[in-house]
Amino acid sequence: MDLKTVKKFTYTINSIILLLVFGLAGFFVICKASFLIWFSIPTALVYIIGYFLIRKEKLDIYVRIVYFWLTLYMCVTTVCLGYRMGFHLYCLSMIPIIFYTEYLATKIGKKKVNAFAISAIVGSCYLFSTGYSAYIGPVYQVENHIAAMFWITNSAIVLFFIIAYSGMMLKMIGDYEKILTDAAHKDRLTALYNRHYMVERLEDSIKAEHPGFVAMVDVDDFKGINDRFGHNAGDHVLKTVAEIMNDTLKDCVISRWGGEEFLILSTGDAESLGFELLEKLRRNIEEHDFSFEDDEVRVTVTAGVAAYQNGYSVDKWVNEADDKLYYGKKNGKNKVILRIDE
Repeated sequence: MDLKTVKKFTYTINSIILLLVFGLAGFFVICKASFLIWFSIPTALVYIIGYFLIRKEKLDIYVRIVYFWLTLYMCVTTVCLGYRMGFHLYCLSMIPIIFYTEYLATKIGKKKVNAFAISAIVGSCYLFSTGYSAYIGPVYQVENHIAAMFWITNSAIVLFFIIAYSGMMLKMIGDYEKILTDAAHKDRLTALYNRHYMVERLEDSIKAEHPGFVAMVDVDDFKGINDRFGHNAGDHVLKTVAEIMNDTLKDCVISRWGGEEFLILSTGDAESLGFELLEKLRRNIEEHDFSFEDDEVRVTVTAGVAAYQNGYSVDKWVNEADDKLYYGKKNGKNKVILRIDE
């Protein structure tokens, strides 16, 4: 989540809370709770000032002010109206929000809050206000049916916040795990799978007893491209080749095996599908314009295709494709080799 999204989200939450403040102020008028009516004025001002702080990206200041005032507001309303109204329950909904806010602050580079310390303070205020209200009694008496209605309403709102923020936390964890998985399994330059992940897929494919074929693909004369046009041009070539592979070989697993070498895994038949697919890939790369900074860069690839044979290990299988690639390199390049005797 970027700063722009966080600001938009915070604007929405701030507006919802401000509307609740105005609505509760009207309820306090009905209850003739004069102190709470006056207390609603500075409360509303806090959230009006909040718009200014959000716009100026002073989110760390905004968060601290809101945490303080929300806690104070819940304590005051609980002491004045009693715990039967359910205002103290908002303390419980604040705790997951506090930890979520700490995470967001880290992601957007803002000053973090101490989630554990603030949660402890909020929890202490919760115990104090409810304990005081239970022992001394509320300042203002409210009819039972009104108290019951507010208990149900406040409970529902608190449950909604807890469920919503718990869901957001789980999604955040899932997104973060995906990022970590991609970082572990994918090559940073090309965004293709890396060698480690491909070895795992090859092993799984053999165990599943429908391994298909592999193809080792190498960019021809890649060192010459780097030497003549520079390493940035070389990186451009590798990324573009990867993009063409993804477009051409949609049902295959593609990895950057190392340097300018790529390994492709397919469950199809090497004779009927493998050669056809790799030949299409070879043509697409040969015909593509790889121009880089006004320099025309000619790029071709050579590929070796190897069908799986019973008893092959991963190394034996890959080595056979590599041997055919080497044969193609020695015999003109820019070709696909299915059999050595071609």
